[in-house]
Amino acid sequence: MANTKQAQKYIRQTETRTERNRNERSRLKTLAKKAHTAEGEEGTKIAREYASALDKAAKRGVIHPNKAARQKSAVAAKAFAKA
Repeated sequence: MANTKQAQKYIRQTETRTERNRNERSRLKTLAKKAHTAEGEEGTKIAREYASALDKAAKRGVIHPNKAARQKSAVAAKAFAKA
């Protein structure tokens, strides 16, 4: 266990951030599945929502910016190929 109050606080902060990031990653996975399977107008709408969520996650440091760019490109290619 941590020896100082500062270390204890840091552990609490890390746990909070980890839980928040885990929730965000789970949400991204759900949106990814929806975006890759949806078709037509609904598909492009979900693809836009997914791209926005990826940008926000990258901005907050939940995922790497290059990963966000790759995933946005892939979902856009699928969305516009189906539309």
